[in-house]
Amino acid sequence: MSYDKTALINRYRWYELVGIYAGIAVFLTFVLAPFVEGFLVSLKPLSQLFSSPYRFFPENGSFDAYITMWDSVPGFARYIFNSFFISTIATVVVLILVVPASYAFARFEFRGRGQLLAAFLAVNMFSGAVLLIPLFRLMRSMGVLNTYFAMIVPGVAFLIPSAIWLLRTYMMRIPRELEEAAYVDGAGYFYTFRRVILPLATPGIAVVAITTFIGAYAQQFIFALTFNSKTEYMPLPIGLFAYFGRQEVIWNELMAASFVGIAPAMIVIFFLQRYLVSGLTAGAIK
Repeated sequence: MSYDKTALINRYRWYELVGIYAGIAVFLTFVLAPFVEGFLVSLKPLSQLFSSPYRFFPENGSFDAYITMWDSVPGFARYIFNSFFISTIATVVVLILVVPASYAFARFEFRGRGQLLAAFLAVNMFSGAVLLIPLFRLMRSMGVLNTYFAMIVPGVAFLIPSAIWLLRTYMMRIPRELEEAAYVDGAGYFYTFRRVILPLATPGIAVVAITTFIGAYAQQFIFALTFNSKTEYMPLPIGLFAYFGRQEVIWNELMAASFVGIAPAMIVIFFLQRYLVSGLTAGAIK
């Protein structure tokens, strides 16, 4: 059966298409404009940043700031490694805990299931700053301050609730008939989960992994600032804050360091984007 792939587009009138694309253009402008401006700032000589009138596009722009930034920020490579390491470990721990938990919440009926899901949702309503003092006292009593552990565990705790809700919704879309067929053939719960559910849930797991990694990468500042004071454990946000926050801010180098710092997250998204798209659209065609 053939169909016209352009049917959904051709049903709009020309002025409706103009409105749609204009709205998309306005949305992308507001979303991308800060990143474009930040990148252009990283290319400008420092003398042009405060010139009047202000020039949006750099004159004689160069990548010098990306080179000098490595010398200006001692331990910059270590900061990037720390951020990537903390985010990776947090993502792995979240997946280990969330995947079976999401399957249980999606498939099994047990007492208190609704209340637990509501409690998970309520956790996301609390800002990490509200719990900093109790968390600091807990970490100090455990003797884990100034370690990776002190920054990973709070991040995992705040990332698990949203991950469970996201992956549970995806697993609920997997037909129950597949599991029932496996049970009829004599498969147990664990075997069915490992050989039937996990392969089908791979796109959803990839979405959770990407969002968790980005969330862990973005929330490192507040936890690291509170629970760590050693340079060797500093993630990138704290490393940049410690250097650029205590003296005159060199804006072009700061922007260059920021763009280099988000490169690991962009690389992860680039290699997993096909899983991200398929995971976000799954269920719309089922």
